Amino acid sequence: QVQLVESGGGLVQAGGSLRLSCAASGRTFSNYAMGWFRQAPGKEREFVGTISWSGSRTYYADSVKGRFTISRDNAKNTVYLQMNSLKPEDTAVYYCAAGPTPEGLRVGRYDYWGQGTQVTVSS
Repeated sequence: QVQLVESGGGLVQAGGSLRLSCAASGRTFSNYAMGWFRQAPGKEREFVGTISWSGSRTYYADSVKGRFTISRDNAKNTVYLQMNSLKPEDTAVYYCAAGPTPEGLRVGRYDYWGQGTQVTVSS
């Protein structure tokens, strides 16, 4: 089992920045690819980005590419999502997830999920 706890969400104005953190405990964190997903009210959970177990590979949804950056610190068992130039359409609950390598883009690829953290971007 892997337990994941997200933090760092909040209310920010359009154009602002936030950094989300996801702290992992349980099984060896570095064994897992990590993903970030988000879910807005009335919508399905969607892929934001993913990072390989070593951190050497990242992949992003087109909607966030160039604005969001995923990184990880395996010594701290933590993955981060740096969000810049935020837009109102980025408003959602953000989830981190752990899954097997190689990293994937689908919700079903990931085995463990955090409880989510709310990000609200005002216009």
